[in-house]
Amino acid sequence: MGETLTLPVLPLDDEVVLPGMVVPVGLSDTEARGAIEAARNSTGLGRGPGIRSEEKARVLLVPRLADRGLAAIGTLAVIEQLGQMPGGGPGAVFRGVSRVRIVSGTTGPSATLWVEGAVIPETGQGARAAELAREYKSLIIATLQTRGAWQVVDMVQQLDDPSAIADRAGYASYLTAEQKLTLLETADLVQRLELAIGWTRDHLAELDVAESIRKDVTEGMEKQQKEFLLRQQLAAVRKELSELTGDGDGTQPDDYRGRVEAADLPEKVREAALKEVGKLERTSDASPETGWIRTWLDTILDMPWNERTEDAYDIAGARRILDEDHTGLDDVKDRIIEYLAVRKRRSDRGLGVIGGRRSGAVLALVGPPGVGKTSLGESVARAMGREFVRVALGGIRDEAEIRGHRRTYVGALPGRIVRAIREAGTMNPVVLLDEVDKIGSDYRGDPAAALLEVLDPAQNHTFRDHYLEVDLDLSDVVFLATANVLEQIPEPLLDRMELVTLDGYTEDEKVAIARDHLLPRQLSKAGLSAEEVAVEDDALRLIAAEYTREAGVRSLERSIARVLRKVAAAEALTPGAIPVAVGVANLREYLGRPRFTPETSLAAGSRRTAVPGVATGLAVTGAGGDVLFIEASLADPETGAAGVTLTGQLGDVMKESAQIALSYLRSHGGELDLPVSELKDRGVHVHVPAGAVPKDGPSAGVTMTTALASLLSGRPVRSDVAMTGEVSLTGRVLPIGGVKQKLLAAHRAGLSTVLIPQRNEPDLDDVPAEVLAKLDVHPVSDVREVLSLALEPATVTAAAAAA
Repeated sequence: MGETLTLPVLPLDDEVVLPGMVVPVGLSDTEARGAIEAARNSTGLGRGPGIRSEEKARVLLVPRLADRGLAAIGTLAVIEQLGQMPGGGPGAVFRGVSRVRIVSGTTGPSATLWVEGAVIPETGQGARAAELAREYKSLIIATLQTRGAWQVVDMVQQLDDPSAIADRAGYASYLTAEQKLTLLETADLVQRLELAIGWTRDHLAELDVAESIRKDVTEGMEKQQKEFLLRQQLAAVRKELSELTGDGDGTQPDDYRGRVEAADLPEKVREAALKEVGKLERTSDASPETGWIRTWLDTILDMPWNERTEDAYDIAGARRILDEDHTGLDDVKDRIIEYLAVRKRRSDRGLGVIGGRRSGAVLALVGPPGVGKTSLGESVARAMGREFVRVALGGIRDEAEIRGHRRTYVGALPGRIVRAIREAGTMNPVVLLDEVDKIGSDYRGDPAAALLEVLDPAQNHTFRDHYLEVDLDLSDVVFLATANVLEQIPEPLLDRMELVTLDGYTEDEKVAIARDHLLPRQLSKAGLSAEEVAVEDDALRLIAAEYTREAGVRSLERSIARVLRKVAAAEALTPGAIPVAVGVANLREYLGRPRFTPETSLAAGSRRTAVPGVATGLAVTGAGGDVLFIEASLADPETGAAGVTLTGQLGDVMKESAQIALSYLRSHGGELDLPVSELKDRGVHVHVPAGAVPKDGPSAGVTMTTALASLLSGRPVRSDVAMTGEVSLTGRVLPIGGVKQKLLAAHRAGLSTVLIPQRNEPDLDDVPAEVLAKLDVHPVSDVREVLSLALEPATVTAAAAAA
């Protein structure tokens, strides 16, 4: 605390004076006049350097708030001038000097309240206070400028003392008495400035909001007044024009009639538009129907009814574009080239529209994620020289999303097909219907059912949107629908599309895609160049084989991006780290250990099929083909647990396959030299790992049979063999689906021998030649052939047991 003073008290009701402030105070009540008189009579008491003027009386100004009474801290002030207030009453001008904390009451030479107080020294001076003072000074100036108080702005700009700047908050009308008292009680300069800055910022934000609201209201009123005036003038012009011409068909609202007549519209569309224009002319501007009609007319006029782009008939050039953009996917490329070739021939022979239908195309691209289905749409549009529009259908449940809402609803809009055509600006774009297998349905209808007309070449030349209510010709549009799971597409919808299956990429194709497309793209995103980072093909092959296991290339691209990010980080931390060559030897430094190790590369004892009762199968999932292990075990005869236990979240069809496999082995055990008599007293447990994933289908029949035969014979299944096929009670191996995807999965997993049903042999034509060259594929027709090829020889098993 500072020096102790004995001072008369002048209470200030709901008013706070800070040091440095010069304020007038009315002296109309006895208490105030007594304090002034006591201060003048006591001049000379409690003198101290820097505290008061030698000639001027001193008084302690103490705030007295309604809910708090007298404050514990007041402001030592000197009386600068005595006189009259503007209202005629007596008054005095005070100048605040310093903060004083009241220590105790005392007696003085008069009846006025006297106190002993200690001067509170100010703390917090320094660089931080100076910085905050500059910030608060700028805020004060900004506040004053909004009020136009330019003279006060000049005075504030001359202030340099941080303490004086902080206490200028006492003049702020937007601060409450409580807030000002808080500033008076805060001796630390930094804290006081932070409080003042925060409150001033809040006030400026409120001013901005208020100004924005005032401006919006003013602009709205001006707009309404202007619109009213223009409408009155327009009505007068119409009236004069009608009297001169003798009819009521002069210039119409917004001249929709003229726009419709000037537009290049089909005849029936023009008739419907003119009918709506007539309604608009007869409808009052105050009617809500006016807005609905105008929105409908604007939509009609925005549609490219007779706009079409010319197809690029350079067939070789189109094929070159497709090959540049995508590696592989020959089936889709061939289909697009065939389409263009037919279109070119029809154009050369002058064959136009037949029966109102043009020669569009509807293709369904079905395959696992990441194989390029969506990006293929843009490539197709570029090759054909057409506009491209993508329509995302995943998750939509409302039939109106396809057909549009009826105009009777508030906020009605056309469907996504119409909006796509309008966005393309042409009647023959390439429209990609993305994720058509993820369409839902509920009480609002089935969007898949609404797509039946859109994708039916026999009907879509007269497609009728609920909003437009006029025929729209979609027969020249090339529709490309994409899906991951074929079974989730409704059968009637699938029947209207030409199915093209994309089963995934081979390892060589992945390396080519990574080298030619993914690596350049990720280099650009990482801010690197090919001269700074070189990734060898062997490293890309290792990433595709052992760091990712997928049908597409998304995980491969993410792995490449991770490598390049680590290179960029290394250069940032240690300049001079580039150029870098990423190869097989140093790949682990960037990606860590491989996540997927082929079974064939493991040590013999570490392979999953190293023990009897485990066989390798092949399956098809939504992410492409995959390897599936099936395990079988026998219960201890002493437990007495007979029967069959099936685990691994198997579907009904897969459970039946296990029952068939067990029944076949029981009935043919003698022929196969299997001790099936043990099955009478010992329970059989068949498990398919990855129990959290649902599994179903008959194609695991031969795998289950092989696993059980391996368990009974004690002969392990060869670790390099995978198999697929349905099995019958007579031991026949029946055909299954997804052969191409399953062989690609076996190739990715490093397996070398695959057993497939004999009747699936024609499906091998769809498998890439480089994959077939690395696989030893055996078409089989009987379980005996499967067991002879899949099980290790008995001599090898005996030798392994002896060892």
